[in-house]
Amino acid sequence: MEPQLGPEAAALRPGWLALLLWVSALSCSFSLPASSPSSLVSQVRTSYNFGRTFLGLDKCNACIGTSICKKFFKEEIRSDSWLASHLGLPPDFLLSYPANYSDDSKIWRPVEIFRLVSNYQNEISDRRICASASAPRTCSIERVLRKTERFQKWLQAKRLTPDLVQGLASPLLRCPSQRLLDRVVRRYAEVADAGSIFMDHFTDRDKLRLLYTLAVNSHPILLQIFPGAEGWPLPQYLGSCGRFLVSTSTRLLQEFYGAPPDQAADLAYQLLGVLESLRSNDLNYFFYFTHIDAGMFGVFNNGHLFIRDASAVGVIDKQEGSQEATRAGENKDIFSCLVSGCQAQLPSCDSVSEKQSLVLVCQKLLPRLLQGRFASPVQDDIDSALAQCGDSTRPDPEVLGAASWLKDILRPLRTCDSRFAYRYPDCKYNDKF
Repeated sequence: MEPQLGPEAAALRPGWLALLLWVSALSCSFSLPASSPSSLVSQVRTSYNFGRTFLGLDKCNACIGTSICKKFFKEEIRSDSWLASHLGLPPDFLLSYPANYSDDSKIWRPVEIFRLVSNYQNEISDRRICASASAPRTCSIERVLRKTERFQKWLQAKRLTPDLVQGLASPLLRCPSQRLLDRVVRRYAEVADAGSIFMDHFTDRDKLRLLYTLAVNSHPILLQIFPGAEGWPLPQYLGSCGRFLVSTSTRLLQEFYGAPPDQAADLAYQLLGVLESLRSNDLNYFFYFTHIDAGMFGVFNNGHLFIRDASAVGVIDKQEGSQEATRAGENKDIFSCLVSGCQAQLPSCDSVSEKQSLVLVCQKLLPRLLQGRFASPVQDDIDSALAQCGDSTRPDPEVLGAASWLKDILRPLRTCDSRFAYRYPDCKYNDKF
C-alpha cells in the first residue's frame, strides 16, 4: 500500500517530494515541534521513512553536498508524475522512476531515477552491514562502514591504488590498472576540485561515497570516467549517491523487437558498432560484458543506441596491463558482500576473450531483432552470420569475422530518414552515416 499525505500537506509545492528526498539525507534522526498535530507528524514520518528506504545509504547524512541532492533541493529535478490528488508517493519496489530535469527552469527533459540495487537487496545489504559489526538488525550504516579496516586504509591513502579495491565485486575493478584508478579519481564529479589523481581534496565523506558506490554498483562511475560527450556509448550523468542515480531517460531495446525491418537493421548495426568501439578505442581499454540482457541497452528519441546499464561491464587496460584484484578470496570484507554473497567469484581476467561480448549479443539480443524479418537470400545470410557469431566454440578471429560480415549485410538495409535523427540528414550526403 502506498503511503499518503492528508489534506494538511496539500498546500506543499509541486516539488515537495524532491525536497523531502533531500531533507531525508540530512540526518539519521527526525523530529517535529511538539505543537505539530499528531496526525501530520505520523504522515510526514511515513513519507520520511519512504525517503530513507529509497535513498539507501543516504538515510544518514552521507549525501549532503552531492550534485544530486543539490539538484533535488533547487528543484532542477521534479517528480510531479508521482503526485496524485492526495500527493501519493511512488511505490518503493520499482527499479526506476520517471522524472524531469532542467538546469534553467525553462526547458525540461525526461530523466530516470534508477535504483542501483533492488529494494530486497537493500534490505539484505543493510542487515549484512549491521551483522558485520555485531549490531542489532538496524544500525547506523555510515558509522559501521567508517570503522572498517578497508575504509581506515582509504582515509590514509593519498592515491587510489589496486590494493584499496581488492575484493570488491564490481567487474570494473576485477582487473584494475593504476591508469584506470587515476582516471576514476580525476573524473569523480562529486568532489569540489576534480582533476587531480591524488585524493588530497577528498573529505572523509567523499572517500566513503566513492568506496560505497564502487562496492554497490560501478555504473555511475563509468558514466563519469567515460562520458557520452566524449563519444562513449553511455548516457549523461546527472548525479548519484548511495543506491540511486539520475540519468537521461530512454526506451528499452526490447521495445523495438517488433520494429520495422529497416529500424531493426539500424539498431543491430549500432549494437555491433558499440561492441567494436568497446573492444578497440584510442585509449586502449578493452571493455567486456560479464552477462547481457536487453535491459542493459536503451535508445534515445533520436534513434541512437547506447549502454543503459553498465553494471556488468568490466575494463582491462591493454596499454598498462592490469592487476588481478582478488586471488583465492583474499581481502574480502563487508564491502565485498553488499550486493552479492561473499563467496561470489568473478572469472579470471585471463579468461576474458575478445569474442565474449559478441557471443553474448549474437546469442541473446540480435536474434530477437533480426530473425524472420527479411526476405531470402538476405535472411539466410543474416541467420548464418548470427550462428557463427554466437558460437562460443569458434576461435576469436572467426567470431569477429562473422560480426564484421553481419555488419556488411545490415549496412544497406538501413534507410535514411528523419526517424534516425542521430545520423539524419548527414546520411543523405555521406555514405559514412
